[in-house]
Amino acid sequence: MNPITKQNPANLLKDLINSRWLVAAFLILLLIMPFLVPDPYVIHILILAMMYAVLAGSWNFLCGYVGIFSFGHQAFFGIGAYVSALLSMHLGVSPWLGLVIGGMAAAAVSVIIAIPCLRLRAAPYIAIATLGMAEIIRVVAQNLVSLTRGELGLWGIPGFTKFTLPVLGEVNFSGNRTPYYFVMLILFFLITGGISWIVRSPFGLSLKSIRESQDAAESLGVDVAFYKILAFIISSFIAGVVGSFYAHYILILTPSAVLSTGVVVEIITITLVGGLGIIWGPVMGAFVLTFALELLRFLGDYRLLFYGAVLVLVILFLPEGIVRKIFPEKKLV
Repeated sequence: MNPITKQNPANLLKDLINSRWLVAAFLILLLIMPFLVPDPYVIHILILAMMYAVLAGSWNFLCGYVGIFSFGHQAFFGIGAYVSALLSMHLGVSPWLGLVIGGMAAAAVSVIIAIPCLRLRAAPYIAIATLGMAEIIRVVAQNLVSLTRGELGLWGIPGFTKFTLPVLGEVNFSGNRTPYYFVMLILFFLITGGISWIVRSPFGLSLKSIRESQDAAESLGVDVAFYKILAFIISSFIAGVVGSFYAHYILILTPSAVLSTGVVVEIITITLVGGLGIIWGPVMGAFVLTFALELLRFLGDYRLLFYGAVLVLVILFLPEGIVRKIFPEKKLV
């Protein structure tokens, strides 16, 4: 008898789910979702889910693949948001260009933070140092009222400018969330695919060797300091791009919304729920938690309490995340 016929149906289903076909099906579903469910509210939730997936993916790249536990990732998200918003408001810089400039600004600041912080090897010290740097940036943004308006909020941020496509005609972002959805979808495709390519490359193998043992990596000729700083820059650039998108989508910024420790708690929770050190871990975590929170909207300001409770439960009962729980015997990257 063919051995395939003896295989447990549950195992066959897991093999199918773990195949590239499911990934392709998921991406196709995201592509057609606005046409299947054109409700603006659902589209908004999907935009947030993809945004958090990419943001958590950038943190996962740093912590899951390099072993750098940053507790200040919100700083790069906030820098990208504020730089892009301020440039578009005061200098008329296009939000499209702001995506790149916001990422570059976050990457530039990350170098300043990385050089002193990454001299520390122990995770607790790195976490405290990066948190301290991020808090300095938050306090500056909060008190520089003449520029950021502090907690009153930076409002009147321009949205993405309309453009014309040969077949589709004019794409207008004013009062329409669907174009924002496809912009975020493109960013999701490009960044998730880019991270996947990086971690499978020789550069990615060097990063993983640093995660496993810095001393062993150095003995093999890996320039640990250079690779860690470069990984920090890549991760921060991605967070800055997402921050820029957030600014031109939500159209209002406050330090507490983009620079508070609550942001990094959400990022870490999303990553751990899905699975640390797995490309699709943050994606799974982002979609699960984003939709779960929408079902629990009555929590209001207790949202951070929900994330804290989820984080504790995951650490206790699901330490490897949802993805590894579903596929415990599969080699996951």
